[in-house]
Amino acid sequence: MHHVRHLILVLGDQLDLEAAAFDGFDATHDAVWMAEAHEESTHVWSSKQRISLFLSAMRHFAQALRNAGRPLYYHRLDDTGPVASLDSLGAKLQADLTKLNPQRVVMTAPGDWRVFQQIEAAVEAAGLKLEVCEDRHFFTTVSEFAAHANGRKSLRLEYFYRELRQRYNILMDDGKPAGGQWNFDADNREAFGPQGPGPVPARVTFEPDALTQEVIALVNTRFADHPGTLDSFAWPVTRSQALKALQRFIDERLPLFGRYEDALWPGEPWLYHSHLSSAMNLKLLSAHEVVQAVEAAYRSGHAPLQSAEGFIRQILGWREYVRGIYWMQMPSYIERNALNAEEELPSWFWTGQTDMACLRDAITQTLEHGYAHHIQRLMVTGLYALLLGVRPQQVHAWYLSVYVDAVEWVELPNTLGMSQYGDGGLMASKPYVATGKYIQRMGGPCKGCRYDPALREGERACPYTTLYWDFLMRHETLLAKNPRMALQVKNVVRMTDSQKQAVTLRADAIRRGEVGVAQ
Repeated sequence: MHHVRHLILVLGDQLDLEAAAFDGFDATHDAVWMAEAHEESTHVWSSKQRISLFLSAMRHFAQALRNAGRPLYYHRLDDTGPVASLDSLGAKLQADLTKLNPQRVVMTAPGDWRVFQQIEAAVEAAGLKLEVCEDRHFFTTVSEFAAHANGRKSLRLEYFYRELRQRYNILMDDGKPAGGQWNFDADNREAFGPQGPGPVPARVTFEPDALTQEVIALVNTRFADHPGTLDSFAWPVTRSQALKALQRFIDERLPLFGRYEDALWPGEPWLYHSHLSSAMNLKLLSAHEVVQAVEAAYRSGHAPLQSAEGFIRQILGWREYVRGIYWMQMPSYIERNALNAEEELPSWFWTGQTDMACLRDAITQTLEHGYAHHIQRLMVTGLYALLLGVRPQQVHAWYLSVYVDAVEWVELPNTLGMSQYGDGGLMASKPYVATGKYIQRMGGPCKGCRYDPALREGERACPYTTLYWDFLMRHETLLAKNPRMALQVKNVVRMTDSQKQAVTLRADAIRRGEVGVAQ
């Protein structure tokens, strides 16, 4: 190994040749370091889809680095030798730093607190300094978010989002928001109606090349007992594939995205969603270019404002906001459990073997593709865990395991905060709770289900509906203090003792696993 001036560390979610860590890169003196580490697939029980996406994208990026003439030290999971036997990223890095002895170690800000701690410790143990560069994929920096948050009693996305729209002049006309209002959320909630969505454009797929097939074979062997399957693996794993996926979304799905953002339909996993989050979170696409493309589609008359604004709010607003909260609140955030939820996650979350049609649909699809759209995540799987009272740390571990776009900075606040209300209202102004009627109204597969969303007690009662009333009863004191929950709590007060008892009995049976498990 030759003497290295700057060693640039690249993590599996930093696959960008233009990343800040490469500024001033000189191929005659500098080198790049990447490693596949067993622990990254096992610290949570990662699904085969997620492991394969990361490994395939990393190996393709290694190829891009070599093509660009950048010297690279790369550890594969299937390598042999002393470094290969080390389990963690930190251990592999420490072993190499001893040999390479670079003057400086440089990286772009990572997306996972745990990994950052490991890397810092390894660099420190080698007696070196770690230089961390800002991640230019985002519109804001973590310190800008902290400055925005400073002195505010409560954080709300809307104000942060408006600030960024103005600062970057996005969807603005003469200093005012396009269309005369900031937010078209009210226009993002239509259901398909009884006739369903009709023909939906085909999902953009990428046939696994030799490199990806090699990864799939490795994952099927080495992680054989992990959840999910790889028969349908077709995610973008390179920059050019990601750009093609972006173009296809703009052309085919964006026009109807806004209208049907919250809609469900049985057997239709893809609908009008973008499926770009995994490419963005791997940094194959930047937030800037995605937002620009969507705004351009609105300006040219290709997509309506409700779609462009609804999508841009997710990227410019929500995604930046979530990241700010993660880095401000870690490491204690991951321990939060404001509702003192202590139930275990039902084991069928790992198999999809439940007789509740909406959950069976969402979980089966998740295990098959590593994907579910946001209403399936928030109002099907997440809502069920919240109403059941599952420990938020278990819910977090599941989401981080099964979704291809799950990197902890974005997944943890969305799951523990937004979905499970585990942070007591930092992310969301109230718990997102509803009965089975909500799922039915949004087009869920209730027709083919043995349970009835209208019933809250008895054998045919929808577990969501039973657990909704049980949740309100259990948390009545806490929820009564929340102005946005007052109406819902009033309905509990109107219930008779025998109605309450019937709900509790049925909820207890659900918690014991006597209801909802596929026979």
